[in-house]
Amino acid sequence: MTTPRTWSIAELADEFDITHRTLRHYEAQGLLAPERRGQVRIYHRRDRTRLALVLRGRRLGFALDEIRTIIDMYDEQPGEAGQLTYLLSQIEDRRRDLEQRRRDIEDSLRELAEVERRCQEDLRTLN
Repeated sequence: MTTPRTWSIAELADEFDITHRTLRHYEAQGLLAPERRGQVRIYHRRDRTRLALVLRGRRLGFALDEIRTIIDMYDEQPGEAGQLTYLLSQIEDRRRDLEQRRRDIEDSLRELAEVERRCQEDLRTLN
């Protein structure tokens, strides 16, 4: 029988391009639960999968507590259907927030362009 694949903290950190400190932080937050052998952490496939989900959630702008809720729902009630329903509502909220930020950025860019235009015009009149 083949022994299941495991990873060290260094291997996971290298694979996902994150620091050891980040992995320890996610462990402290209850997002990962590596096996401990003395001071050595042994990460199993479940930890690796959860880490990938955590990092995807962070890239999408979710807070760690939201990510934990989403991930934990898979193993607990209301199960996968509840997890997906909750995730869809979180996606809607996140999308709405990002769309508002985009509008704010577009407004700021228009305002900067107007200020720049006026500055260039004023500079021409001074010369």
